[in-house]
Amino acid sequence: MAEKHRVVILGGGFGGLAAAQKLKRAPAEVILLDRRNFHLFQPLLYQVATGSLSPGEIAAPLRGVLSRQKNTRVLLGEAVDADPQARHVVLRDGATFAYDSLIVATGTETSYYGNDSWREWAPSLKSVEEATAIRHKILYAFERAERAATPEEASAWLTFVIVGAGATGLELSGALAEIARETLRHDFRRIDPQKARIILMEGAPRVLGPFPEDLSAKAEKLVTRLGVEVIKSVMVTNIDAGGVTFKRGDSSETLPAKTVLWAGGVMATPFGWKLAERTGAETDRSGRIKVTHDLTIPHFPNIFIVGDLAQAGDEKGKPLPGVAQVAMQGGAYAARVIRARLEGKREPPPFHYFNKGEMAVIGRAAAVANIFGVHVSGLLAWLMWLFIHLIYIVEFQSRILVFVQWGFEYLTFSRGARLITGEAVTDSIDQPDAKGKRSNGS
Repeated sequence: MAEKHRVVILGGGFGGLAAAQKLKRAPAEVILLDRRNFHLFQPLLYQVATGSLSPGEIAAPLRGVLSRQKNTRVLLGEAVDADPQARHVVLRDGATFAYDSLIVATGTETSYYGNDSWREWAPSLKSVEEATAIRHKILYAFERAERAATPEEASAWLTFVIVGAGATGLELSGALAEIARETLRHDFRRIDPQKARIILMEGAPRVLGPFPEDLSAKAEKLVTRLGVEVIKSVMVTNIDAGGVTFKRGDSSETLPAKTVLWAGGVMATPFGWKLAERTGAETDRSGRIKVTHDLTIPHFPNIFIVGDLAQAGDEKGKPLPGVAQVAMQGGAYAARVIRARLEGKREPPPFHYFNKGEMAVIGRAAAVANIFGVHVSGLLAWLMWLFIHLIYIVEFQSRILVFVQWGFEYLTFSRGARLITGEAVTDSIDQPDAKGKRSNGS
């Protein structure tokens, strides 16, 4: 008996999971490989970082999601190399997996634009671990401010800087403002959390660059109304234990801040760079692989790149954004192409991204949305954002839990996951000893 066509999918995010689900009845053996055993609903990761939700409420075990797909195996592992000629991928533990078709949906990682030392002081938001680290950092800052020896020290702990005013930056800054202004306002005795400074920095002349200008202006107005200071057209030159140094025009300024969060750009994963090298594929500056009309690598029609790692263009040649909808549609398309080939049918027409719109939430009853060209802001956009995000959460049980949490938070401003867990590098900064003196002797 001839062996079935083997499809290996790398990554269980939006693109990889969509591809696996569309291959449910395909005459193929499907193997989904991921270094995590769960699918993460990344658009709500900022709510884990700000204590609204717990990680388990936005994550779904991959084995559970795909348990009814008899042609699919879920395996734990991280791809680090590939041999396109021999048609196999190599995992970090040395194991190899042969494939007939390969779908690469490994996503991207945070780019610090060559300044990786900043990562220590300014965590990004791409994983559960980073989200809980940010939650620790935010809540710990208020705790340390309560124990500060001087007003200047308290001010530094109560200054929060978010670098990058895209959707993630807006979401984080808006949630942080609500934490300071509402959630914690009665919890401390020496400090007033409402006096915390939340500063949103952006290198471009406006926030939410990919959005239409009117929605960008509306988003800035909404986040400013929450008490967030927006600083635009600046370039960060250094981030360390003391805060952020940035250039504004020809002048350089330093902002004392113990809590800095990074919501900047992205770049390809190490595996993405390696695959581009092995296949001789062309990449853009961030390492995203340029794909053909059917999302394959040129000269390798059996290797599909979907999601954030793919540099695909729309009908006007404009690069598609790295959002969940692009990944889901790309994964489903790759699966359709593979099924057509296996069933001897005509392949689908070139990949076309159906843009349903874009949206960003700023805070309580505040969001902006561009839906099929219709610009919406405020409460209506926020309700649309809530509905759409609830629909796309994978597990029904998680939808119910998230809905209940959101309802409770809307009524009370309470955040049920305000836990300080793990350790952060800032924990050791100016830590007082048993007598209340600073450990550095000051």
